Amino acid sequence: MENPDYVVIGAGTAGCAIAARLSEDSRNKVVLLEAGGYDNHPYLHMPPGFLQALKNPDLTWQYLSESEPNLNNRTISLPRGKVLGGGSSINGMIHIRGNRWDFDRWRDEFDATGWGYDDVLPYFRKSENSWLGQGPFHGAGGPVQVNRVVNKDIFTAEIHAAAIALGYNTSNDYDGALNEGFAEAQVAIDSRGRRSSSARAYIRPNLNRPNLRVIDKATITRLVIENRRARAVEFVKDGQTFRHTANAEIILSAGAYNSPKILLLSGAGPAEELRAQGITPIIDLPGVGKNLQEHPRMPLQYAASGPFTFINQLRWDRAAISVLNWALFGKGPFASQVCSGILLLKTQPDIPAPDIQLLFTPTRIDANLWFPYFTKPQIHCFYTTVCQLRPYSRGEVTLRSANPAASPKIRLNLLSDARDYTVLRDGIRLARKLFATEPQKSLVKEEMLPGAHAQTDEQLNVSIRDLLGITHHPVGTCAMGQSNLSVVDPQLRVRGVEGLRVADASIMPTIVSANTNAASLMIGEKAADLIKST
Repeated sequence: MENPDYVVIGAGTAGCAIAARLSEDSRNKVVLLEAGGYDNHPYLHMPPGFLQALKNPDLTWQYLSESEPNLNNRTISLPRGKVLGGGSSINGMIHIRGNRWDFDRWRDEFDATGWGYDDVLPYFRKSENSWLGQGPFHGAGGPVQVNRVVNKDIFTAEIHAAAIALGYNTSNDYDGALNEGFAEAQVAIDSRGRRSSSARAYIRPNLNRPNLRVIDKATITRLVIENRRARAVEFVKDGQTFRHTANAEIILSAGAYNSPKILLLSGAGPAEELRAQGITPIIDLPGVGKNLQEHPRMPLQYAASGPFTFINQLRWDRAAISVLNWALFGKGPFASQVCSGILLLKTQPDIPAPDIQLLFTPTRIDANLWFPYFTKPQIHCFYTTVCQLRPYSRGEVTLRSANPAASPKIRLNLLSDARDYTVLRDGIRLARKLFATEPQKSLVKEEMLPGAHAQTDEQLNVSIRDLLGITHHPVGTCAMGQSNLSVVDPQLRVRGVEGLRVADASIMPTIVSANTNAASLMIGEKAADLIKST
């Protein structure tokens, strides 16, 4: 496609939505550039396949963090989607938006006019076809299919009853009027048991549009910025270098790690950092790559009191039947997530929104197939992710070198703020109370992780340093706002550069109190309208 109006960089969660919405107008010529390939692998469509996809270097960029000084110098695996759909093609499919307060905070604390909850709710509704149907909180007929987890015998009733016994609220919809408390999980999975990724929802149905061109396996080398205007994108495909000039705008939607990387490679970022890499600064933007936020998570794992967990479904013959049932009919245990429910809770009564998310699973996170007479099944257990929803610590993304093929240097800087220890300890203790409450109590035998020995603050701190991981929700590295450290304004325009916007999770000034995919979809939908109204 010659002389496109819009070049969208990154066919991830937000990028697919932007390209699809802009190309709805046949007068707009849109090019969508993706560094990975197409999302054809069955791991990307069958819900349980995501755990295998995360380990597959053909489907994910296998990034690693720098050594984390507060985690015993461990490095953290940071797989990112290397396919059309980006993170929405490899994530766990949990669909949850965040709390109303998250978005009002963007508006009030960061001067992000137009991003309060009432402003963004129409875009959440626009993006989805919800099992709840059209209503004040949900949409019908949108691209992304959102349904309840339909798996049976995953102990939802028992966890629900224990939550009620502890006095927690319950809801059939954490994205509706009541966010706090226990609810069954909602997932981006369609009625035939297929992942409803951004690629499948927005791009694949529209690949025949003559004004939309998708170019895969295109590695971005830089943005061409002249006289403070972004004019073109340079990329390498099949060993050749190409350039696409955008008549109207370039939209950078490469994610919280790669959007700042591309800006830095193009000379937009902290001037001294750029000079140190041999890059001539074009726009001094000190906030590029800063403000990195990620949801820390602690594992809480209990041995089951009997051989009755989901590990039984992973016996190879049963699993083979389940795969066929999924492929032919879109039914069975492999046609949905294995999530027993989600509990959103406050560690302190006076905070404005839940700061801990408990996600319950009736099997271990590393569960695998097993073969009778050849291998034993793994221990039957219950696994809970204790996720801190609003961490205080901040990290950064910088360049490893000026070579576009090099991975970015990622410092998560987890636990650099001591307040994060306190919230995580409180979350572990609240989760333990639930597992000590009937009827959940009768289902477990003993705590395996972090282990019953970890009781005092210091003992729990040691376990946190040993076991803490992340939920793969990076945000904030091209933060929206109107301060000197803001990278984009509330219209998502890069400060000091015409014709360039950023639209993905990197623009969040603070991380939402939820898995980040739904909010990234909203950002894509809203960005498309902002661009159209220019």
